[in-house]
Amino acid sequence: MKVESKGQIVIPKALRELLDIKEGEVFALFGEDDTIILKRVDLPTGEELEALLKLGAEHARRKGIKRKDVLRAIDAERKGSV
Repeated sequence: MKVESKGQIVIPKALRELLDIKEGEVFALFGEDDTIILKRVDLPTGEELEALLKLGAEHARRKGIKRKDVLRAIDAERKGSV
């Protein structure tokens, strides 16, 4: 296979059929050295995401983590100072 101008690749039909890959499915992409791995992932439903957000908020509340703390940590990470 060849990489297209926009960086796209095509998974051959035989492999898509063998792995039962359907249009619109989501994959995580991992790369190291000269190896690329695609891993099919299931995105959480709205209800699952809402439950996860509630757990995160409760954990932050118990630990005393404030919104400004999170924003400061994100800013520091983006600037490479963490």
